[in-house]
Amino acid sequence: MEETTAESVDIVALREIARDMRLDILDMTTKAGSGHASSSWSATDIVTALFFGGVLRYRPDEAEWPERDRFIMSKGHAAPLLYAILARAGYFEREEIWRLREIDSPVQGHPIQGKMPGVEATTGSLGQGLSVGVGHVLGGRLNDLDYNIFVLLGDGECEAGQIWEAAMSAAHFKAGNLIAILDYNKYQEMGPISREMGLEPLVEKWQSFGWTVLEADGHDMADILAKLEEAKAVQDQPAIVIAHTIKGKGVSFVETDYTWHGRALNQEQAVMAREELNATW
Repeated sequence: MEETTAESVDIVALREIARDMRLDILDMTTKAGSGHASSSWSATDIVTALFFGGVLRYRPDEAEWPERDRFIMSKGHAAPLLYAILARAGYFEREEIWRLREIDSPVQGHPIQGKMPGVEATTGSLGQGLSVGVGHVLGGRLNDLDYNIFVLLGDGECEAGQIWEAAMSAAHFKAGNLIAILDYNKYQEMGPISREMGLEPLVEKWQSFGWTVLEADGHDMADILAKLEEAKAVQDQPAIVIAHTIKGKGVSFVETDYTWHGRALNQEQAVMAREELNATW
């Protein structure tokens, strides 16, 4: 890919890409009749900034390039977002994404490593992605490779004990090239995070585990880019960007109803959603 830097990025262009990604997620999940659109939409701006904002170093025509930065979608149910982004980045033909959740399709409901280029880890059993990220840190050291590892976490996922084991080990191994991003949309499948298993005080928790903690508006491209670059500059300890987001961002009737977590919109609802996305983004 042609190298870009965060300073040279066109914020308006990034927002347009994010809109297109939301539309692809809408069409994918509606066609499949299943999938996690709302969980994908909350993180769309984050992952768009990461891939197209000059943050992530990658070569779509050389998916296994040893010096590439790694992106691990730990909240694997947001697979529609990952597939939309990878197709846009050039890892595979866009037509592949319309096979989401079909039998024998490589475009499964959760990412499977080895099925699609650019998928760095098999995820979906929540809580495992950060451990995989720590493994990439240690593997890079053994192979004398200098890359960054970005791991996207869900907030409900942070109720899993393995997340905190990985957080502790990352600090122990002084994993300065490990950057976690938390999609903090405040809801999980069964309801508000604060009711199901409260995470607060979240900043202090991560700090107590030895991490640098930054906070961002997860729908403000400039803020996301600034915090990701700041996180990349941290030395000798891992960093996390807690991105405050809205579940289902971009479609009003999904934003206000957490029960859309694992439901796809039908054709009639998709028409309304498309109108909103095209009007506001």
